[in-house]
Amino acid sequence: MFVRTQRLTLRPGWPEDAAALAQAIGHESVVRNLALPPWPYPIEAAETFLAGFGNPAEPKFLMFEHRGGVTRLIGGMAVGAWKDEPNELGYWLTPDAWGHGFATEAGRAVLQAARARGVRRITAGHFIDNPASGRVLRKLGFRPTSQLVTMYSRGRGCDVASARYEIDLSEGDCGGDADDRMAA
Repeated sequence: MFVRTQRLTLRPGWPEDAAALAQAIGHESVVRNLALPPWPYPIEAAETFLAGFGNPAEPKFLMFEHRGGVTRLIGGMAVGAWKDEPNELGYWLTPDAWGHGFATEAGRAVLQAARARGVRRITAGHFIDNPASGRVLRKLGFRPTSQLVTMYSRGRGCDVASARYEIDLSEGDCGGDADDRMAA
């Protein structure tokens, strides 16, 4: 599955993306806000991640910015199983892509793709010392559940408090934007 927005192309990861993936995610400031990636993030971690990327029809994407004929990998976003939740939204952006609205733009498109596949309820969370992720989730229509849970961050090597959110895609337009276009 491919998704295109005004500024982004979201597509499955391929083995040839390993070097760009390792470079984009390989920042302590990124990995510390995620549960699974190790720190430091070696090329082997990127290769392993891409080898197990899964079903190309699932809403699981690498995020590429396209501007002026140049395309570059700036992040990743997916909806998939996490612990007891069948549909958990997860995402990350490389630091120089922060603050430009890319997570919100990609999130709208990914939520629409998940909705098109029949997903109705999606959960998400963010480490409490990363309030920017909470702002993105609220912009996308997620509501706080008032749950605070402890999650292990492999990049930090410790448990971290995490705020939980959820969205019911059957209740609204899932933060959709008229300019978002989806292609399978």
